[in-house]
Amino acid sequence: MNLARAIHLDESDTQVFHRHARTGEWVISGGFEFSNWDQSDLNGKARQAFSNGWLGLETFGRVTFAAVTQIEEGEFAALTDSLAQHFVTIYGAPDLDTARGVARDELQHMVDMCDGQDANTILTVARELSDAGVNEAYRIIESQEADLIQITGDGCNS
Repeated sequence: MNLARAIHLDESDTQVFHRHARTGEWVISGGFEFSNWDQSDLNGKARQAFSNGWLGLETFGRVTFAAVTQIEEGEFAALTDSLAQHFVTIYGAPDLDTARGVARDELQHMVDMCDGQDANTILTVARELSDAGVNEAYRIIESQEADLIQITGDGCNS
């Protein structure tokens, strides 16, 4: 099963988001965060997060780029529980069992997007606000044989 991790091609995410995701943390779309927003909410760094930020599942910060990679069942289960707790704590979900189903759906949406993609495929998200709510579009950028370590800079020896 595949999911996506936050990657940084440069330091710009640290400047454009209120809170940026950590390189390597698992990400999902996180569009639910904007479900009650209107045009007055779309300014500055909040607008940037809305427009093109994936949601990191450790920091709950945002990142512009995500890369597809394999996830183990145990990690997926732990992410589901963590996201469910976030829904209870931050969004007032009635209980963990109810929140767990919604968390699983959010994660499964990302799995569905990532499955069938090669490792290191880069993903972007673009959102716009319409009268019908939040519309999301995704872009898939094939890895072109680049190793994720080359993209993130991790593992480079001086």
